[in-house]
Amino acid sequence: MQGFNDEQVINGTWGELWIDSEYMAEVIACKAELKGKYSDIQRIRRLTQGKKLTGLEGSGEVKLHKVSSFVAKKVLEAFKNGKVPKFTIISKVSDPDNGGTERVALYNCVFEKATLADWEAGKNGEESYSFTFTDCEYLDSID
Repeated sequence: MQGFNDEQVINGTWGELWIDSEYMAEVIACKAELKGKYSDIQRIRRLTQGKKLTGLEGSGEVKLHKVSSFVAKKVLEAFKNGKVPKFTIISKVSDPDNGGTERVALYNCVFEKATLADWEAGKNGEESYSFTFTDCEYLDSID
């Protein structure tokens, strides 16, 4: 196993996010996962079941400081017009101490809700949006 230097660990402070080409300076966090869906395969003379990949499921979440109504308005507009709110999300992290850049594009992102109001006295506003996606690719990777 090859070692690594401490400074190679990516720090999320250097992360950036775009939703439909709009730079989201208010981003706090972004997470996207691609999960395999499997069917069980029973085999003769074996007590354990095998697994057959039958599909993929993309999901994620973005967390934002509440500084505008940008996401909520776009989702609400789609909902009110009877449309599925689809977006493209690009996540980028480029830690200067690591020297690399990782950019991931997530396509056909569907936000599940529009947060119209969520605040509390004495608390800084934040909003989180869960989403699913149907396609993705690395635009840049850290190798």
